[in-house]
Amino acid sequence: ALDIYPKKLHELKRRARRNGAHNLETRLIDSSKVIKKLHQKADRVLIDAPCTGLGVLRRNPDTKWKLQPEDLEKLIITQRDLLKDYSKMVKPKGKLVYATCSVLPQENDQQIKNFLDSEEGKLFSLAEERHIYAHKTGYDGFYIALLQRD
Repeated sequence: ALDIYPKKLHELKRRARRNGAHNLETRLIDSSKVIKKLHQKADRVLIDAPCTGLGVLRRNPDTKWKLQPEDLEKLIITQRDLLKDYSKMVKPKGKLVYATCSVLPQENDQQIKNFLDSEEGKLFSLAEERHIYAHKTGYDGFYIALLQRD
């Protein structure tokens, strides 16, 4: 597991151990060298992308008041960069999962379409995607896309 926040990695390890998973390796992303070292080394990559969080408004109603239009623009750029950079870690025949807790097409379907149309994305195909909407399921809203590398 990779993250830019040491506290999140520590918490992840603690939760994994509590649930019986002892084979988890964590790495702090403190430079682009970490990602370059993992080029085509991962069978699976999960990108839990930073997002607007609009899928969890039921639990966090304040979000809609804090969010500014420029926040969405910055998040879309960050998401695009994560897809571009982290996709390079996926081995041939490997899988990449992209997930957000947003319901906005700009952060979800459109982000995946743009990635697949990009130079880095040409190595991948969309295997499956799911939209989970709070008003239909009673759960938080999410988006998940499974990409398969050729």
